[in-house]
Amino acid sequence: MRTTTSLSLLVMTAIWVLFQGPLTAQAADKLEPIDRAWLEENYTKYERLVPMRDGVKLYTVWYAPKDTDTQYPILFTRTPYGNRPYGVDAYPEPARLIKWFAREKFIFASQDVRGRNGSQGQFVHVRPILPKKEKPSDIDESTDAWDTIDWMVKTIPGNNGKVGMTGVSYPGFYSSCGAIDSHPALKAVSPQAPIADWFIGDDFRHNGALYLPHGFGFLATFEQKLEKPTREQTRPFDYETPNGYEFFLNLGPLANADALHFKGATPYWNELLEHETYDSYWQARNIRPHLKNIKAAVMTVGGWFDAEDLFGALETYRSIERQNPGAYNVLVMGPWSHGQWHTGPGEKLGDIQFRSQTAEFFRQQIELPFFKALLKSNGPPTLPEAYVFETGTCQWKRYDTWPPATSREVSFFLKPGAALSEGAPTAQGFDEYVSDPNKPVPFIPNIAVNMTREHMLDDQRFASTRPDVLVYRTEPLEEDLTVVGQVGVALHVSTTGTDSDWVLKLIDVYPGDHPNPNPNPSGIEMGGYQQLVRGEAMRGKFRNSFEKPEPFEPGKITPVEWVMPDVCHTFRRGHRMMLHVQSSWFPLVDRNPQTFCRIPRANAEDFVKATQRVYHSSEAASRIRIRVLPQPQPR
Repeated sequence: MRTTTSLSLLVMTAIWVLFQGPLTAQAADKLEPIDRAWLEENYTKYERLVPMRDGVKLYTVWYAPKDTDTQYPILFTRTPYGNRPYGVDAYPEPARLIKWFAREKFIFASQDVRGRNGSQGQFVHVRPILPKKEKPSDIDESTDAWDTIDWMVKTIPGNNGKVGMTGVSYPGFYSSCGAIDSHPALKAVSPQAPIADWFIGDDFRHNGALYLPHGFGFLATFEQKLEKPTREQTRPFDYETPNGYEFFLNLGPLANADALHFKGATPYWNELLEHETYDSYWQARNIRPHLKNIKAAVMTVGGWFDAEDLFGALETYRSIERQNPGAYNVLVMGPWSHGQWHTGPGEKLGDIQFRSQTAEFFRQQIELPFFKALLKSNGPPTLPEAYVFETGTCQWKRYDTWPPATSREVSFFLKPGAALSEGAPTAQGFDEYVSDPNKPVPFIPNIAVNMTREHMLDDQRFASTRPDVLVYRTEPLEEDLTVVGQVGVALHVSTTGTDSDWVLKLIDVYPGDHPNPNPNPSGIEMGGYQQLVRGEAMRGKFRNSFEKPEPFEPGKITPVEWVMPDVCHTFRRGHRMMLHVQSSWFPLVDRNPQTFCRIPRANAEDFVKATQRVYHSSEAASRIRIRVLPQPQPR
């Protein structure tokens, strides 16, 4: 939430906004990306090994403006990915914050986390936060951030004593850690696409289901052991085919990944598979309960189509809001894939146009003012509680709460004849399909070897025609329907197997006369386009508990419920809302054998066909629960 401020602070903030105002053409020009030559001309690079409280030293690099007439704040990032090129005379091609904001004159600092690249110590994936720290050896990522910030403000010449922390993805997680029990000099934190919980919804697992190509591809590169990590680069994994569906289907059971490809060289892959339930290992790596005692202002940033860490951004915001009453805590969500807000203008993703430069707007009108106000001025920026991009209508919206207080919950029920509408069904019935784990439903209409970022809004017409996908849709909408917040799924199902995955996709069906983009270099036909709005898998054996999986009783009607991450999307007048229900989504989600077992240890004979039924009756009504906004009434 945004805290109330004193009258003097409000006046100061108002004066800052008055003189800052909307960015002029001249100001916008200043934010054009810079190149390496400009960076060398205007900034000096420094490197140090910074000591932590337990004696371990962490490689830290910073770029300081050569103009020393003014003291500057520090913008700080911690990363496991390296700070190449190493050496004080080797300047990088600018990226992310330096690329866009170097002309605004900050001291840009970045650090290799423990055990990675130039830093000493042992690396631990998503290192657990220690609730108590009584000895110097009691370290975690929050203490390393605290110690580094303390060193920087006391040691780096020309700093103004104020630090901002930010990062995308894994560095977003480290930013969240830095906010916990935050250092007094830390005034602004922006976790962007941060990891929050690796079992429930981020990166490698979603509701217990393994996101196979992402986990395989990431760890195949990240886990490579380099003899000289500051001088060498990792090598991409050679799949020997562009067809990920083919590669992972030919892989067979998950155990074959190590036997055939990794051969012990990717230890975290086996560690990831070994912890197949939400045991103490994963619970310790859930950062959400630890996001407390946060004194800095926080702006969490995410993308509605972030295939890696959509869950993390939303849950980080919620956890800080719940556990830090009175904190300055805001949420920004744009129409982006993972980190897209720092890589270009943000005009489109895949086939979908957003009708403006959404990433440029974020950088100039939201991100830069946030850091400038808190690190160069004396008060917080005038941001709303939630600054979110509404897809469908393609416009930015400002709300005092998230989800908006004016929204109300509505249920749409699955009904006979592939219908979807409000009002519970009255007739008895079900729909069924045969799920074959050896012929799983693909997750994209084309081929790709890795998890694609565009799959989060891909055209679903290819899947609607499959016999192992159930399709339900509304009549064409008579008015706009704006959906905000989480999407609740409540299915009543049965299976002839003893385990099953259930995948639900929320889809926007465009009318047949929808215009094509102009220009249209890809030749895509948008008439009848079926845009994925939100999709998520639920591993059925975890339907009652992520800690204690349970088999299905074959043929027994069983409720399966889960919550999909938030949306902010308007189904326009004349469009339809559609749902898909299926039991595979391959290779995005690893195959469920449909036999209750420890899937990482499954054998080929465990993978069996199953007949799946989805019920729509008064006693067993399957539905989705959504929150909708009232539409403005014509005068």
